[in-house]
Amino acid sequence: MRLEGKVALITGAGAGIGKTTALRFAQEGAKVIVTDINLESVNQTVAEVKEAGGTAVAFKHDVSNEENWKSIVDASVQQFGSIDILFNNAGIYFIKPIADIGLDEWNRMISINVTGVFLGMKHVLPVMAKQNGGSVINASSIAGLTGASGHVAYGATKGAVRIMTKDAAIEYASHNVRVNSIHPAYINTAMGDYATQVNQMSAAELGKRVAPIGRFGTVEEVSNLVLFLASDESSYSTGSEFIIDGGATAI
Repeated sequence: MRLEGKVALITGAGAGIGKTTALRFAQEGAKVIVTDINLESVNQTVAEVKEAGGTAVAFKHDVSNEENWKSIVDASVQQFGSIDILFNNAGIYFIKPIADIGLDEWNRMISINVTGVFLGMKHVLPVMAKQNGGSVINASSIAGLTGASGHVAYGATKGAVRIMTKDAAIEYASHNVRVNSIHPAYINTAMGDYATQVNQMSAAELGKRVAPIGRFGTVEEVSNLVLFLASDESSYSTGSEFIIDGGATAI
């Protein structure tokens, strides 16, 4: 029970990494607040948490909307008394040449991948500071560390998340609040499926091309890393990048 007594807020928890992490957190004793733009999917996450004996509540959530953040944070604190963990997981992805990116596409990606993370930290970090403790995990990507064709928009957002994480970590270190980023390569999720379609390769082929380990990562492997950062086991880690990429950035 590595998270016993803790309260965790997870965005983008209707599927993939967010859902798997919510289930794992609940297994480890956390009460989980799960949010997603798709209310039906996040209600399913709550149902699975409860079926396994855990505690969870769901909210429909547009992470780019500040009023959404205010109401969800207020409701969470009112119901559970605290927020000890924030996993800023929600995000979108596309691969497209620079010259083909529409300004509306650019702005939408910024609003979700960057503004969404900013708003999460803006409204949750003061709660954590008031209780003198907490852990924030921001989902970046290896695209925030290395360049790749077709990734100007996505890479810009994930690079921003990387530096925002460091800035926030320094700002809140004196309040015993830790802020770290995770940097996955391709994982077996809907985003991974999309990448295989764009590259016209199977997941097995693309995994071998991208990662020396020779495969995509699993959502369970990523949730293991997030769990470590959420728990007190990582109490001396803040402002750092945690790479989970099968060796892709070692090339």
